[in-house]
Amino acid sequence: MADHLYSHFGPAAAEYDRGRPGYAPEAVHHTVDVLRIGPSSRLLDLAAGTGKLTRLLQPSGAEMVAVEPVAGMRERLVSALPGVRALEGHAESLPLEDGSVDAAVVGQAFHWFDPLPALAELHRAMVPGGGLALIWNRWERGGWVDDVYEVIEPLRGDAPSWVTGGGREAFVDNPHFGPLTEARFSHVQSGDRDSVVARVTSISFIAALEKDQRADVVRRINAILDSHPGTRDEESIEQRYTTHVYTCARKP
Repeated sequence: MADHLYSHFGPAAAEYDRGRPGYAPEAVHHTVDVLRIGPSSRLLDLAAGTGKLTRLLQPSGAEMVAVEPVAGMRERLVSALPGVRALEGHAESLPLEDGSVDAAVVGQAFHWFDPLPALAELHRAMVPGGGLALIWNRWERGGWVDDVYEVIEPLRGDAPSWVTGGGREAFVDNPHFGPLTEARFSHVQSGDRDSVVARVTSISFIAALEKDQRADVVRRINAILDSHPGTRDEESIEQRYTTHVYTCARKP
């Protein structure tokens, strides 16, 4: 895990909460259905961040526990969702008893884990017959979003991703969980210019930049928004996402 990048989520917690999208309602319903979540369920939201996914799953009636290693993120979750049990912990060493949850979800975070130890821990903490869902929002490319990617991708460095971090490969012949099934859902979020900028500055490797470098990124993003007909002079900017949901079952 690139800890020096991961740690920067704490100072960026407010921007994360403001700029990161929620999840497509259909994706949430799909997750609830596949994992068979209901009022009698105990559900783990692992690496829960500020609780963006947690709050969307609350209407399922499940008893929820959130595990989040970054104090700044966890504090915002507790403030927004005082009824949710929130614990400090890492995926590779969960602060949970054996068989204490029925299912688990991970939103925007599995690529930060050491995947094999994390899956072993999830297997330990989950009851037989349980299930796991990994969820990501990804910007749909095109137009001004392509220009934003041209600014941020050269700055990625060693920040992990679902594709390059070994997460997918961990599910091939895994002793603890079965193969992944993927579903995709369209999702649109509208917000002001500041929410677009916050979406960019909440990215770990952007938050980790020195102050002057980060300010230059903000300047360049604002210049992009000034130049495109779909964004300049617009009070509300539409951001299109695809929500990817990967689900799998716990092996005995």
